[in-house]
Amino acid sequence: MPYPYLPAFSRGLGVPVPRLIELLSVRSALAMGAPLLAQLPDRYGRRRMMYLALAVFSGAMALVVVWPGLIALAAGSVLGLAAKTLFDTSLQSYIGDRVPYERRGRVLAFIELSWSGAFFLGLPVVGWLLVNAATPAAAWRAPFGPLAVLGLVATAVLWAVMPHEPPQAHASERVAGPGWRTVLRNPRVLGGLAVGTLISGANENLSVVFGTWLEGSFALALTAIGLATAVIGVAELLGEGGVMVLSDRLGKRLAGTWGLAASIGAYALLPVLGRTLPGALSALFLVYLSFEFTLVTLIPLMTETMPLARAKVMSAFMASHAVGRMLGALVGVRLLAAGILSTGLVSAAMNVAALGILLVWVREEGDPH
Repeated sequence: MPYPYLPAFSRGLGVPVPRLIELLSVRSALAMGAPLLAQLPDRYGRRRMMYLALAVFSGAMALVVVWPGLIALAAGSVLGLAAKTLFDTSLQSYIGDRVPYERRGRVLAFIELSWSGAFFLGLPVVGWLLVNAATPAAAWRAPFGPLAVLGLVATAVLWAVMPHEPPQAHASERVAGPGWRTVLRNPRVLGGLAVGTLISGANENLSVVFGTWLEGSFALALTAIGLATAVIGVAELLGEGGVMVLSDRLGKRLAGTWGLAASIGAYALLPVLGRTLPGALSALFLVYLSFEFTLVTLIPLMTETMPLARAKVMSAFMASHAVGRMLGALVGVRLLAAGILSTGLVSAAMNVAALGILLVWVREEGDPH
């Protein structure tokens, strides 16, 4: 949420944009502890951990409301990201346990529509809340109350729609499986983690600066930036739709290869198209379309790299994204003054490295090639 509106957060908190970007990088660094959460879904069940994650998320958002300030924002961001990591790991493992691999890409892509929906619907609403806050100084914290309430609503909806299975129904949820040493010695897993780190770093390198770039280069107001993020939401929606149609048909690894190739081209075009507002929005559309297609394709691929350690692998995959986000934010803040040309070229280079790793090391368990 903060990325498109970093200038507004900066004005409300009285903190420079580069410092806020560094704060977000610290949040991502702490999220590298995601593997510590991996044993929770295995030990206590996927569904229970989803409830816990949503409760923690609501509490984190409420913290910012009742104790507004930079410290509360930092704490709420860390807790919110930890909750998201636990929720995603539990949900992906839940789906992986129950959906055959040949259909898993379609199902997980459908689940990921929620992410693009947040961009398409949520961020314009956030922009509206920021603009219509009681005072400019209080604008930055206006979205957190509604987010806390929505977290509780999501918990209730999940409770109502997700099957309430008895504890013994899926004994696999209680089996620890291979240990961390075995997981982290698996070249398929390590390759996937490296790819996750690189693509997330490349995307974060752009995400932390594009709001500032749009405001500074094209003088966009907050509501206009919110509408611009809807373009990203549409791109991610189409990316996830592409996964639903293509990933199971082509194979997850081949689809990921095409996604990375498209990402390289999109990042390289960013400085070329970004000279005008329509071109900049078109470039952002292409970047987020290809990134989302690649990421959502990799999720089902990673669920099958080590099926007996699925929760551990997926939590490590989430941690790899946290590492990438941390590195991408640190790189992005340093490239901010250099302009969008540097941002695009560095992100393209990171995707070139990710493509090489995917082709050499990453494949499903049992794939001899």
